[in-house]
Amino acid sequence: MSFKKILSVLCAGIILSIGSQAMADDYKLTLKLSHVFSPAEQLTKSMDAVAESILEKTDGAIRIQTFPQAQLPAYKEGVEQVVRGANFISVEDPSFIGDYVPDFKALYAPMLYRSFDEYVKLTRSKLVADMQAKAEAQGIKILALDYIYGFRNLITQKVITKPEDLKGMKIRTPGSKSYIDTLTAMGAVATPLPWGETLSAVQQGVVDGLEGSEFTNIGTKVYEGPTKNVANTRHILGTCGVYISTKVWNEIPAKYQAIIQEEFTKGANHMVETLKSQHGGVVKELESYGVKFNEVDGDAFRKALAPLYAEQPGMTPGVFKAIFSELDAMR
Repeated sequence: MSFKKILSVLCAGIILSIGSQAMADDYKLTLKLSHVFSPAEQLTKSMDAVAESILEKTDGAIRIQTFPQAQLPAYKEGVEQVVRGANFISVEDPSFIGDYVPDFKALYAPMLYRSFDEYVKLTRSKLVADMQAKAEAQGIKILALDYIYGFRNLITQKVITKPEDLKGMKIRTPGSKSYIDTLTAMGAVATPLPWGETLSAVQQGVVDGLEGSEFTNIGTKVYEGPTKNVANTRHILGTCGVYISTKVWNEIPAKYQAIIQEEFTKGANHMVETLKSQHGGVVKELESYGVKFNEVDGDAFRKALAPLYAEQPGMTPGVFKAIFSELDAMR
């Protein structure tokens, strides 16, 4: 190649680089982030902090507007917004991604985890990385999976110690099939309700209780109602992922992608450590309000839930065995 041609190619590359940089410098994007948590709960505080940090570190280029308490589409409808390519971030538990990649239902199966750390380590495994790649093929970029908000327990009027105690009891659940199947297998009449209707449904006796973490109990003042008993079933580890459209993500300049990813990762780490340090104090505070905690027959509940460890249509053969192997290796 002649010197003249080499010079021409170099100049073209420099111009392209300068043009790309100029486009990045002029780039502006506003994203709406939706979740169901109340302003008093840690997930809301964490999302607000991440959004603020991203705005600052991108010099105002990426603005994330946060909407708690399902002001915008949430749960299944929120994930649908992502899949449709909206400028939208959905913050939901991984079971909702199971509608697109069934293996995520296995990741969110009941009574799998003994600690927050086990789940966090699992999300960083090759097994889960493969699940995330499948989600991207469905148009879902996963920015985080480990915004943990606590183990979910039964919050009811009467004391629950075994599956038989739940017979005929209507227990509010989110609309995810994973939750409905879990509560049904445990012996309850699973009753999906929007969160905004839940506390009044408890007060009016429409449902006999609900399930949720201690942080939800105190953050939304569930304890002020008639449900003063908490059965420590720890049936699901409550955790949220952060999802954005791959189409939207791929159009964001690389330097901003790096900032967004870093801040959501840091936010998850901070939230996990915060909740681990606060849990004991939250339990004591709830007890001061008259809430009573009791242990349950874990073997009886695990036996009742055993059918949920069978592979469902669309799941990778052996996915549960692979998850159990990863967890056993940690232990």
